[in-house]
Amino acid sequence: MRFLETQFIRNEAEKQLFIKAKNLSEKFFERAEKHDREATFPFDNFADLKEEGFLSLTIPKSHGGQGISLYTFLLLQEKLAEGDAATALSAGWHLGLFLSLRETGKWDPELFKKITREVIESGKLVNSAASESKTGSPARGGKPETAAVKKGEKWLISGRKIFASLAPILDYFIVTATIEETGDIGEFLVPREAAGVRIEETWDTMGMRGTRSDDLILDGVLLDASALIANRSKPAKPMAQGWLLHIPACYLGIAIAARNEAVRFARNYHPNSLPHPIMDVPEVRRKVAEMDIKLLTARQLMYATAEKWDTKPDERSELQTELAAAKYTATNIAIEVVDLAMRIEGGQSLFRNKPLERFYRDVRAGLHNPPSDDITVKIMADRAFSEEE
Repeated sequence: MRFLETQFIRNEAEKQLFIKAKNLSEKFFERAEKHDREATFPFDNFADLKEEGFLSLTIPKSHGGQGISLYTFLLLQEKLAEGDAATALSAGWHLGLFLSLRETGKWDPELFKKITREVIESGKLVNSAASESKTGSPARGGKPETAAVKKGEKWLISGRKIFASLAPILDYFIVTATIEETGDIGEFLVPREAAGVRIEETWDTMGMRGTRSDDLILDGVLLDASALIANRSKPAKPMAQGWLLHIPACYLGIAIAARNEAVRFARNYHPNSLPHPIMDVPEVRRKVAEMDIKLLTARQLMYATAEKWDTKPDERSELQTELAAAKYTATNIAIEVVDLAMRIEGGQSLFRNKPLERFYRDVRAGLHNPPSDDITVKIMADRAFSEEE
């Protein structure tokens, strides 16, 4: 394996999982151009993930899953994203959700047991649907316009959600809605087969086309009282969300793939104006070194933060700044690395049948995943000026 692959593997168990992820990644890469060009959901990739047991990786061992750590989760996300970033990011939402639920315990134990069993036995998929066109990202505090009205012992849910990643394949949507009676924001577990649930195919984007993050329409969906699974408005101890590091891991995977493509090209491209391949051109070598330095910087920060999260649970509430900084650093560096790779490959990198063109489009989506750069900058500045001299 390449040095970039091995430098963050810590033990044999991680190595074996990584090898599985590498094999999957290679399959995904062969399909990625077609899914990207046609904006089709990669059902074939998710069938492979299910067969390899990857959909239950973050479910606790006590419930039949593998209970992998955050660190190991990121290691696998990076590798899967090298093959197809849209698949990795989509799977990451599902896997990250269960890592979060396992650590927070915010679901009723019987419900958690039921859903995790369905994931393990039937490959069921779950994701949140929280974003709306008028409220923007939930991270900015907007109140959902999706409404939940109590009808006797039932809930009536109506609204529209955007950016519903995994929409074509999800079995359950975790929907945020404003409860009419109290004004609280509730989280409701909505089965795909519920009457009034439909998907509107709106996802026609520049990058990450295979996530099929279409709109979820809830047209008078009637649910049992038990569908209300959490209340976001109730006071709770603030907790940093380590599982969101799956986002920077995905974009660093794209950057690694771009770096490897540029190195491969430089090894093999021998213009007739030179007596050797361009790998021996000093400026090309400088750009490759710069890519590796940038990648090492971002990855060290991300993995060090993940390791602290795993090994020092009592300090997690203090990790919000480091988590945000890791995402900020990774996504911005990933964009810089892809740009350097394209400068090495030159005009050929612009062709639709070349992977760098897809990497260029996909990697920019990281700027729009939470937390956004301006929020991170505010967090960092607030911390600096809140300190006593």
